[in-house]
Amino acid sequence: MKLTDLTTTITPSPAQEALSARVKFPKSDLPFYRKLGRTDLTVSCLGLGGGGHISSEDTLYAFDQGINYFFYSSDLHHYLYSSMAGALRQLCGRGSSVREQVVLATVSYMTRSPDSILTYLYDQFVDLGIDYIDIFFWGWIDADNGDNFEKCLNISNDLRGPNTVYQRTIERVFETSERLKKMGAVRYIGASFHDHDLARKWLNSPLLDVAMVRHNVAHRTAQQKVFADLAPEDPQRQGIVTFKSAGMQSVLWTPPEDLPEHCWIPSVPDLYRYSLSQNCVDVALAGWTSREQVDAAIKGIQKGKLTQAELNYLNLYGDLHRNRINIEEIPPERLIYQADPVVSGSKR
Repeated sequence: MKLTDLTTTITPSPAQEALSARVKFPKSDLPFYRKLGRTDLTVSCLGLGGGGHISSEDTLYAFDQGINYFFYSSDLHHYLYSSMAGALRQLCGRGSSVREQVVLATVSYMTRSPDSILTYLYDQFVDLGIDYIDIFFWGWIDADNGDNFEKCLNISNDLRGPNTVYQRTIERVFETSERLKKMGAVRYIGASFHDHDLARKWLNSPLLDVAMVRHNVAHRTAQQKVFADLAPEDPQRQGIVTFKSAGMQSVLWTPPEDLPEHCWIPSVPDLYRYSLSQNCVDVALAGWTSREQVDAAIKGIQKGKLTQAELNYLNLYGDLHRNRINIEEIPPERLIYQADPVVSGSKR
């Protein structure tokens, strides 16, 4: 697949062309690479976060297979993320020959005040030996810290892009580089929302470039409160990243107790496809633990978007998981069985 095959037309940079030339994907209604909202970043539709304590070796393997979106935390659960740090230093550190092929997203969950941002940036620049961060996320935004988040977000124009106060401060500590001068210390600002009403409130803000929301077959609120308010043809829409595709309180690849025998049980890659089949979702973030899971996820994505019948079935499947509906209330014709030709992938 070439970057010119993306749904949204963009002019690829030489580094992005190199990524496309190195990893080939077949054409699909679920393109593997896409433009991340209004940013100029080209991202893989699957992203790798370190919450699964994946090794650096398998992180590098994921990059070799075409994954270029990586999510890293330097505070909450840092022990889990630290095992991928060596790979991110190799991919994103000063002197890396592939830095422009990688989209590095970092996060701080300590949303207190704008004054604390330098502490978080110092930690991440030291941890990873980097020149710049592609997306800096304010993490775990909910009703309890909404006011603090608003104060933090108001410094976006002082933080992102070149020639900012924060860039000059970082340069004094870590020395100036050509990449740092060109990109700035932080290129774009994101927020990870656990409150979908807050996510909706900030959807059209010029201060926020990327929104990350929890979403899966059992927790679908984002479909009504976030995704429905976005227009795919809008060149100024925010980038959208989802997390918790495979479950939160329960693992969604295990069937609900009352699911009839021989009904389709979605795989974890099917659950990523569920999120990526929604309106304007750019990246489904995953917490893989091994390269085998990387391979399975990529193979699953190559099956393309889920059909409307599959989406409808997985909505019922998620409702059964949350005990919102009884199996007796579901007409048999709305169930999908393993032998049914509509089951994911068998028709393609």
